[in-house]
Amino acid sequence: MSFFAGLDTEAYDRQYTDRELMRRMATYFRPHTRAVVIIVILLLIISLAGAVTPIIVSRGVDLLGTSISWGSIAVLCGAILLAGVIYWAANWGRRRLTIRIIGDVILQIRADAFQASMDHDLSFYDEFSSGKVVSRITSDTQEFGQTVTLVTDLFSQIIEVVILGIVLISIDLRLTLVLFSLLPVIFLVVLGFRRLARIVTRRGMRAMANVNAAIKETVSGIAVAKNFRQENNIFVEFDEANRQSYKVNVQRGMVLAMVFPVLNALGGVGTALLVYVGGLSVFQGLVTIGVWYLFLQSLDYFFFPVLNLSAFWAQVQAGLSAAERAFGLIDAESKVVQVNSQIAPRLRGEVRFENLTFQYNDTSKPVLKDFNLHILPGENIALVGHTGAGKSSIAKLIARFYEFQDGQLLIDNMDIRNFDLSSFRNQLGIVSQSPFLFSGTIEENICYACSSVNLDTIENLALRIGDGEWLESLPGGLNTQVGERGTLLSMGQRQIVSLLRVLAQQPAIFILDEATASIDPFTEWQIQQALGMILSGTTSILIAHRLSTVKAADRIIVLQDGQIIEEGDHNNLLRRGGHYASLYNTYFRHQSLEYIEQSRKFSLQ
Repeated sequence: MSFFAGLDTEAYDRQYTDRELMRRMATYFRPHTRAVVIIVILLLIISLAGAVTPIIVSRGVDLLGTSISWGSIAVLCGAILLAGVIYWAANWGRRRLTIRIIGDVILQIRADAFQASMDHDLSFYDEFSSGKVVSRITSDTQEFGQTVTLVTDLFSQIIEVVILGIVLISIDLRLTLVLFSLLPVIFLVVLGFRRLARIVTRRGMRAMANVNAAIKETVSGIAVAKNFRQENNIFVEFDEANRQSYKVNVQRGMVLAMVFPVLNALGGVGTALLVYVGGLSVFQGLVTIGVWYLFLQSLDYFFFPVLNLSAFWAQVQAGLSAAERAFGLIDAESKVVQVNSQIAPRLRGEVRFENLTFQYNDTSKPVLKDFNLHILPGENIALVGHTGAGKSSIAKLIARFYEFQDGQLLIDNMDIRNFDLSSFRNQLGIVSQSPFLFSGTIEENICYACSSVNLDTIENLALRIGDGEWLESLPGGLNTQVGERGTLLSMGQRQIVSLLRVLAQQPAIFILDEATASIDPFTEWQIQQALGMILSGTTSILIAHRLSTVKAADRIIVLQDGQIIEEGDHNNLLRRGGHYASLYNTYFRHQSLEYIEQSRKFSLQ
């Protein structure tokens, strides 16, 4: 059992019964009811055509013992050929419809799973690996689709068995009872393996999700890994996850491989019984040789669905586990609770924290406790403080990325929990500390959230920053490709594009977590221009790392351990000589012109 370390369920996973899973899957097939009915009819035709074949053959065996003509042989051959053609045509139509329906169902499940992953707050991704989420949306839904195809095949075979069973009962009850006597034993064996198969299959899928997560994290951070020469270490981590997956799936295979030999042995016992009892019946004149042959051939028809079910039990269990994991993601509850879904009106941008308490999870220390802050409409607020003071938490709560535990957060005197999140966030402009750009052109990134803005407007905004020199330096202007995550642009250019994206959106509230990376003075001047264009028309909350941003703020909020300890403008706070003055000397003073001039004079001496 040491193989299963690290294969625990996610906190949002649920244990569904087979009935619950079937009921849930039925909701996805309900829109395709008409096509499902056609498939059922085709399955009945397939089953009838399949069941009639051994009956025709057994009739031919009986005719061999009497006078038989070429005409009789031709009729038998024609009947078998006709049954085969009907079987093929109905099976082709059934498979075509099945593939189409399954494709539509997987499309919808993936859409629901992806929508659920988008609706989750950021705390969900703090706790759970995004690689495992991706695995549920892609691999697990595909596994589910393959299982449905297998189940329809098995369903067809079971119908054949039912039809054939009715015929056999009508022919000879005694031989039929001998044939049926083995079925309870077979079903008991299959059910005995069922629970164990579900357990090992579920663990196998979790192990595979760990491999996917390791690959995604490695590929996403490959530049950092190469920078710090950690290729060997990340390979060791991947190899550990990969070997764990290998061991778990080998054990899974060993468990599932036990089913087939056991059922084959039972099949051998059944054949021996039918040979003995059937042979005696023929000798006693109770049945014909053709009937005896029919029962012997029917044994395969009865065992084939069970053997198939056993052979594909791994896939069936994988499909049920996959459905369970996909539905678990869809049903996972978000920690961000919206009391109502009121469409947000055009906001003025007044923000008020009232006795608000917030912590990231149940076991962590509160980041904000009984926190109060009032930001006026159009006010430019700079948040400063040491790491962990609560600056980013304030910004994330305003963006409704996390749920607070107590108190109130009001926007324009309305509870933030009453807003429809989509309409509320449409009026937010957010730029993170590490600006994220999507693969594509600069124009596509600027227009990411505001498709109604035309190209001329975007170009005019871009040209207003630094007289357009930053844009002219790029080979394709607005059509320049930014590369994955914006790697083809400098950090300064990425920040400018991110600010333009917000500027085009014209938000009511602007949140900026300034980048700490050093940039040249000319690029900083361009960024400040873009920033100034945004600040002129919005309520702004800036997590400041640049002196120019702090000095330009209407009010500076100094935070320590989730509490406001000072507030005011730059000059007044410096004169007080308090915590802000200490922060200034530590973080901001080296950016001032006075400090640069003093350093230059010192170096010349």
